[in-house]
Amino acid sequence: MTIFCNHCHRPLQAEMICLPRRGKQAPSASKPFRSTKSASKARRDQINVELQALRSLLPISTQEKERLSYLHTMALVCLRLRGAQLFSSDLAPPAGPALGVDLLSLLPGFLLVLSANGKLVYISENVAQVLGFSMVELLAQGDTVFDILDGQVHEDVHKKLLLAQEEPSREVTFVSEMRTSKAFRLQHGGNRAMVVRGRFMALHWPTSSSSTAAFLALCTPVTRLPADGDASSQDDLFYSTHVLDMTFTDVTESVTYHLGYCREELIGQSWYSLLHPEDTDLAATQHRTVGESLGAGAAARTAVLRVLRRDRTWAWLCVSARRDGGGHAITCTSHCLR
Repeated sequence: MTIFCNHCHRPLQAEMICLPRRGKQAPSASKPFRSTKSASKARRDQINVELQALRSLLPISTQEKERLSYLHTMALVCLRLRGAQLFSSDLAPPAGPALGVDLLSLLPGFLLVLSANGKLVYISENVAQVLGFSMVELLAQGDTVFDILDGQVHEDVHKKLLLAQEEPSREVTFVSEMRTSKAFRLQHGGNRAMVVRGRFMALHWPTSSSSTAAFLALCTPVTRLPADGDASSQDDLFYSTHVLDMTFTDVTESVTYHLGYCREELIGQSWYSLLHPEDTDLAATQHRTVGESLGAGAAARTAVLRVLRRDRTWAWLCVSARRDGGGHAITCTSHCLR
């Protein structure tokens, strides 16, 4: 006896299974049809309710809350959660105006707290006076310190943070341009150079013997980092010439004003004998890159370094180095940052 398929009316062979052609499987009692569109809308509505509840808990003004997008809301919530994990209720940094607008205005910069992996934990409200961004707007750039720094120094900053983490009592310092608002860039011609000086500090929980660490820093603005070929501030620079191993062969007399040395004292000395120990790796990278470049048209390489003055203090220099046309010397233009 031949058995025919109920769907295509073709004869069925042994162990043959015929499925319906084109069309949806009929609903069953155990798996009824569901409206995907309705379910998605319900999920979105539930997410919106939760975000609005989180937004209402944020310690910022009502006006700022009304301007928050969902992305900004989540960024601020994550910031507060990281702070809650690092600080107890007694140690937590004050939020917003509680720290005191008058007190913050006395600082030469803004306060910054980072977790061990570079995540932003706290930014003082006076950041708006320095970078043109409010704390909320700054978080839109990203949730790590690397998101607000010039990309060329990420590796160096990462090394500095690792060094500070290995020796919690050791203070580290670095200079980098930080992102600023569009209005600030139009007024000042670019982003803002900042000195970040801080150290890791152990935070002990009152109810536990365990502790964790956070990087606490003061970010202070300095003069704008000069662009290559910028001759607008001749009073703040000096020139030097070196052989390929960076031994001084000549330097302009203005070095006395900036570093205190006489010209004759530096000729024959190595550039590396003046560098801060923490900046030698960065200087060596710059030196290696310049040494590998040939020709007068090769681009200059710039680095921000600390150099020892004659009075045993440190001077911050923005050093632009290039190999000369003959390839037998390296010339440097050093801008003193104040």
